[in-house]
Amino acid sequence: MKNAVGREIPDYLLKDGKEVYQGKNYMDGKYLQKASPRTRRCEKPVETKVVGSLAEALKQCGARDGMTFSFHHHLRDGDYVVNLVMAAAIEELGLKDLTIAATSLGSAHDPIAAYIEKGKVVGIQTSGIRGKMGEVVSAGKLKNPAIIRSHGGRPRAIEGGEVHIDIAFVAAPTSDPMGNCRGVGGKSDCGSLGYAFPDADYADQVVAVTDNLQPYPLTPISISQERVDWVVELEKIGDPNGIVSGTTKVTKDPVQLIIAQNAAKAIAASGLLEDGFSLQTGAGGASLAAAAFIAEMMREKHVVGSFIMGGITGLLVKMLEEGLFKRILDVQDFDLEAVRSVRENPAHEEVGACLYASPFNSGCIVNQLDCAILGATEIDTDFNVNVLTGSAGAIMGGSGGHSDAAAGAKMTIITANLTRSRIAVIKDRVRTICTPGETVDVLVTEWGIAVNPRRTDLLERFTKAKLPVHSIEKLREKAERLCGKARPIPEGERIVGIVEYRDGTIIDVVRARA
Repeated sequence: MKNAVGREIPDYLLKDGKEVYQGKNYMDGKYLQKASPRTRRCEKPVETKVVGSLAEALKQCGARDGMTFSFHHHLRDGDYVVNLVMAAAIEELGLKDLTIAATSLGSAHDPIAAYIEKGKVVGIQTSGIRGKMGEVVSAGKLKNPAIIRSHGGRPRAIEGGEVHIDIAFVAAPTSDPMGNCRGVGGKSDCGSLGYAFPDADYADQVVAVTDNLQPYPLTPISISQERVDWVVELEKIGDPNGIVSGTTKVTKDPVQLIIAQNAAKAIAASGLLEDGFSLQTGAGGASLAAAAFIAEMMREKHVVGSFIMGGITGLLVKMLEEGLFKRILDVQDFDLEAVRSVRENPAHEEVGACLYASPFNSGCIVNQLDCAILGATEIDTDFNVNVLTGSAGAIMGGSGGHSDAAAGAKMTIITANLTRSRIAVIKDRVRTICTPGETVDVLVTEWGIAVNPRRTDLLERFTKAKLPVHSIEKLREKAERLCGKARPIPEGERIVGIVEYRDGTIIDVVRARA
């Protein structure tokens, strides 16, 4: 069946009520019956939930073949927990046919690729896959197609019972013996634990894994003891150098700076830069540069924004502390300054993934955004965006909160170099659609700005402001003159990945290379 963005979705994937993508607001107003989590009663007083090892925790949870284990990615490239848990499950207990439901997976999890090739891990449900795991999944070595969900789509699937988590493993930089835990106060601090909140709420069993066990009661609490069944203390749960590495820097690349400046000018011309302005931006160099230019404009105009969110960095913290914004709403931190701020500043609020971006609740934060600045691996002339697969067709990125922020914001800006590695970024047709073009308003490149024809209001404003506006077709032609038109990479028949839109409908599939 063909969906609303013209992608053919095989009928056999449309089972158990699964539908094809039918537009960004297709599910608006419909009701979802939330799943009921299973809870183990603890009526008899106990002094501790600490067990001696991950293997012991797995045994206490009744771990068996075919289960789904969940993880969060706040430890980022410094994470040890996923690998250690899966080694305990597979190497020590001999479990097989396991599914990993992680918020995201990266190069830190390369060892898991071997378990996929051996058939021990048969399913992956996540927002992104990188490194060796991306390679083996793209090669068709995972038994079941990987399911890619956005950061809002994942809690939606958990809350609705589509994803049933047997055991959630919460990497906890600080915990007490009863399982009260948080992301600050230890040697592996990551800041917010927001992505782990739905896991703790809905999993059958929850294991807090910490390397900083503190006396009871630990306060303040991010995830409370009522959600946690067992606690495991390890020597280290992660490498701080991979979790945070100083303050993320604004780019010095002149091309990226041009893009960032044009993005800031577009925001100024949009009419949105007024008191109460809200913004989501990423932690990349260009995004941070755009935020720096926006901060300068806010100072000049004496604008005070309501809130800022996204990948929180020291620059955004500085904007909060300077009074340019009243609040930071934080689901993930990217550097040491952000970690410090969420620990110390009451105006820097830790929020969960459901509140951040789930479309199946009574309103999420992304719906209150004025502007979202996002990146792209590819964008096509219909403004559809790919952030998952690379130029060779392999899975090497992640959906993240891309489609969530794009759907909610009053204006969504994609910033991208016109060419990357001698390949045109603007295509006639992107390899994989992660974010539909109907939710994207503006493309900003070093060669000019393209406005989605749906947004005639922005086109008028940008033209009046004398911004370098071009049609997206003209920008594509420019890119092709610079580096030529890439030959399409043939696709095989086998589906190795299913890309869900945030509402659970299927927006695209990833096929193995022919």
